[in-house]
Amino acid sequence: MTSFRVSRETTSAFAPGNISGLFKIISHPDPGRMHSLGWGFTVSDGVTATLSVADAESTTVRFNDTRIDFPTVVEALSGLANIPFNVDLQSTLPLSSGFGLSGASAYASLLAAESLLRTGHTRSELAMMAHVAEVRNLTGLGDVCSQHIGGCLAKVRPGSPLNADRIDVNPQPIYWRYFSPIRTSEVLANKMRHKLINESADVSLETLAGMMRKSRQIRFSLLADIALGFATSSGLLADPSVKECISEARAAGGSASMIMLGNSVFSTTPFEKCNKTMLSQISAHVI
Repeated sequence: MTSFRVSRETTSAFAPGNISGLFKIISHPDPGRMHSLGWGFTVSDGVTATLSVADAESTTVRFNDTRIDFPTVVEALSGLANIPFNVDLQSTLPLSSGFGLSGASAYASLLAAESLLRTGHTRSELAMMAHVAEVRNLTGLGDVCSQHIGGCLAKVRPGSPLNADRIDVNPQPIYWRYFSPIRTSEVLANKMRHKLINESADVSLETLAGMMRKSRQIRFSLLADIALGFATSSGLLADPSVKECISEARAAGGSASMIMLGNSVFSTTPFEKCNKTMLSQISAHVI
C-alpha cells in the first residue's frame, strides 16, 4: 500500500448540484473522451463530502448518515489513492433525481481526499477522475463539467469533457419537485433511446447555438423553452405528475421544464409542494 502523509484527520469539500435541461450523448470508447453536449446550471445546494482515512479494508460511503453502495465514488477515490476511506456525504437534494449528485459526490470526495493526502493532483485532474468514474459506472456524462466551472453553461460542440461556454444569467430562485428516479444507467445503456435523444437534442442544440452566436445574454425563459421542447420530443417527459407540474408552473407565468435525468421539475415560480434552491455561479471547492 502506498504511504501518504495525511495533513489532518478529516477534511471536507463541496460540489454543487447541477440541473440539466438538455443533453446529447457523445459516445467514445475512451471514457475520458465520452461526454455530453447540452445546457444546464449549478445550484446553491449540493453535496458536502467529509473524508478520513479508514482503519478498515475497504472504503465505506454514507449518504445522509445511511450506508450505501456508491461505486462511482469508490472508483474515483481508488484512482487517486489505493487506500480505504470513510466517506460521509451530506445533501438536501435526493439521489437519482437529476441533480448530478453522483458527479458531485465523486468530485467533492476527490477534492477532500486531495486536501487530506496532498498527492499533487490539480483540480482539473481531479475533475477528470470524477468524470471518468461517472462514465464507467453509467451515472452521468456532463455534470462534473458544470460542477467544475459553475454557473449557467452550454456546450454545443464536442470537445474536452471539462469545457463549456458560460451564458449570462443572473442568480435567481429555482423551485423544484422530485417525483421518482430515472436510472441514468438504463438510459445510457439503451441504444434505441440514444438515437431518439440525440436526434431531438440536435434540433434543440442548433436553436441554442444560434442564440449564442448573437449574444451570451439569453433570457432564462428562452432556455427553459428549448429544454421543454427537448424533453417532449425525446420522449423523456412521460410522467403524468411531471407534465402536470410543468403546466401548473407555466400557467402561473413561470419558466419550467423537466430535470434531466429524473422525474423532477424545475421552475422560476413556486408551485404545489415545491422546494427552493438558487441558480448560482458556485463551483466545487474545499471547505
